[in-house]
Amino acid sequence: MNTKQFHRRVWAIVLLLALMVTGMGAALYDLQINNGESYSRLTEKKIAETQSVPAARGNLYDRNGQVLVSNRVIYEVTLDAGLMKEEERCGILLSLIEAARTEGVEWTDNLPITRTAPFRFTTDDPYYAVSQDEDGKEVKTLTRLGRLAVKMGWVDDPTKEAEPEPETETAAPAKEPGLLDKIKSFLKGGASADVPKKAKEPKPLLEAEALLGVMCESFGVAGEGAVDRKKAAKNGETVPNLNIGDMSETDARALAGVLYELNLRSQDIYTAAEYVFASDVDIDFISRVKERDLTGVVIEAATLRQYHTKYAAHLLGRTGLMDKKEWEYYKTVDADGDGKTDYQMNDTVGKEGAEQAFESLLRGKPGTRTVERNTKGKIVAQNWETEPEPGGNVMLTLDIGLQGYVENLLADAVPKLASEETEGAACVVLDVKGAEVLTAASYPTYDLANYASELTEKGDDPLHPFLNRALQGAYPPGSTFKMLTAIAGLEEKIITPSTLIRDEGQYNYYGPNGPKCWIFRQYGSRHGLINVSKAIEVSCNYFMFDVGRQLGIEKLDEYAARFGLGEKTGIELAESAGVMASPGYTESLGGIWYEGNTLSVAIGQESSQFTPLQLANYIATLVNGGTRNAVHLLKEVKSSDFSQVLQSYEPQVLDTIEIEDQNLKAVKAGMLALTTNNSSVRQYFQSLPFQAGAKTGSAQVTGQNESNAVFVCFAPYDDPEIAVAIAVEHGGSGSELASMAADVLRYYFSSQETRDEIPVENTLIR
Repeated sequence: MNTKQFHRRVWAIVLLLALMVTGMGAALYDLQINNGESYSRLTEKKIAETQSVPAARGNLYDRNGQVLVSNRVIYEVTLDAGLMKEEERCGILLSLIEAARTEGVEWTDNLPITRTAPFRFTTDDPYYAVSQDEDGKEVKTLTRLGRLAVKMGWVDDPTKEAEPEPETETAAPAKEPGLLDKIKSFLKGGASADVPKKAKEPKPLLEAEALLGVMCESFGVAGEGAVDRKKAAKNGETVPNLNIGDMSETDARALAGVLYELNLRSQDIYTAAEYVFASDVDIDFISRVKERDLTGVVIEAATLRQYHTKYAAHLLGRTGLMDKKEWEYYKTVDADGDGKTDYQMNDTVGKEGAEQAFESLLRGKPGTRTVERNTKGKIVAQNWETEPEPGGNVMLTLDIGLQGYVENLLADAVPKLASEETEGAACVVLDVKGAEVLTAASYPTYDLANYASELTEKGDDPLHPFLNRALQGAYPPGSTFKMLTAIAGLEEKIITPSTLIRDEGQYNYYGPNGPKCWIFRQYGSRHGLINVSKAIEVSCNYFMFDVGRQLGIEKLDEYAARFGLGEKTGIELAESAGVMASPGYTESLGGIWYEGNTLSVAIGQESSQFTPLQLANYIATLVNGGTRNAVHLLKEVKSSDFSQVLQSYEPQVLDTIEIEDQNLKAVKAGMLALTTNNSSVRQYFQSLPFQAGAKTGSAQVTGQNESNAVFVCFAPYDDPEIAVAIAVEHGGSGSELASMAADVLRYYFSSQETRDEIPVENTLIR
């Protein structure tokens, strides 16, 4: 080959190589620049998961179609620690915390340690709570912090008794160690087999700062310059409680709070699998977080219950993540019978009130979707398997206008009563014919829309604002029980409407020191010769003593049960059964029942205690002629678009008491006379455009100066529509409640005529 040919070949190879390099460069440019992002997505590791997506929860409405509770779309920030590399976790979380601080976003942090130094516990018992069992024995229960601290080995379980040291026995003479024993001793560092092992010292409960230091070390929270514990031990140096180097104490505490929440879930101490870092965040915060591209930080849309009224908190209730006890129930629920549980551990459920009672109607049917996430936790693809079906709209029997009026009335009037010990109160208004709850107000109350802050502020309030007194408060009925004694006496032919009994002041049937009529005890007077109507009007104890004695305790208990006193009313919400006095109940408490105790029962004293709801239904049963209906809050359920009625409440008759017309008229006449004759309550009812029947009651509370006050009434007299029961703890005489009762009646009947019709899009809502 000559030189010329050689050069040609060299140039050909160079040209070929140049073309190849140019082609590869173009391909690389197309790969990295033009389509880099798409190819990057394709090469990223994807994590596929199947999710249960909750359905939109149904709304709650009052009987007139006014929306009470609905849903609002919000954005939540959740954390998935599994996607974060351990060495990057603190940096990611600190960046997220900084973004939250910048935008003024509050994040979930339930670690009971103050957020700034000097660090101290925010509760008196951070590790365990103390309660009493049925036998009065002290029981210690670990808190969430306590369970985590024990599980992580930071402290020893404070709820367990320390094991007693074993009794020492006389040691046998030590044997001369053999060759094998000597070899084992040498391998162990020369330790003698005869030297007893040192007992393990118990780990004490740490103070707040010391615990925070242990948590930070366990969670890997530290900055530059943190002391190496091994080196410090070797050199005899002291390691600070909070070994965080150049990291600020505030940042360390914030990180510990977030990691505490994550660890509660990873250790199965908190049933909610997902940690919601912040809820209902605005677009500025979302933008700031997305700019930082934080692995494991997920922002998704969610719904939040929105309250359109500040009233009826005890009736409406709230929703929240189910707890461990609730999960034990819900994990078995299979309403559609498909063999699969309807709930997951981190589902939101109704916690109290209507939200809990009508959970199955409101919840809807969750959907299922398959989601693909990249390594940063961002959704890159999703596919719906089944779409969620919204829950039904629940129409309640509640009249929110009346409810609000009554709550404001209690809040204004109760503190002004002539009592130094006035505490809680309740008022119930029932529809007489159907036992529909129109109002069930409890005082004091709370704000559902700010439940968390309200619980923090009012959780230790001695007035117990979270107690639903209308359904769960039980009070002696006092003289309001006398209509039952009268009806029982009339129906059992003990007396007739015209029977006259002379009030002798003191009823000495069982001995010379018998119980006295109130008028004799207070004024030395007597009611004279009176019939049953007059006895109810003037609240004559003597008359009822005599009727009650002739009836006997068994008949009184029988009629009380038939009227629903000391029995649950059937309402869908949690309620107390109350107590009807009886020999069996007295003996169950270790007491002795005497025949004379029946006299106290006949006038509503002794151990009888009933809820305001029971008292209202007792009056409704009486004035409707003896039909005791199950009390209910549900009116009907409509589809999510109001196109159809899914369910209507079916009335339930619990008992029918055959009351002769003349007997009912006699009892009602006594109640009418209280509001029309010269009584202390007449002034409050005389201005009403209709007649009403009423009865006062008061009962002494053991160990307290002021009696509980009770008042019941119904209206209109000729054709009763509603029954009202009011109870005030330590409110004194029931007559002091007459003004409130008259105001309730006046509002109800005036609002029936003047109430503005609520505009709605679908007539089915009316």
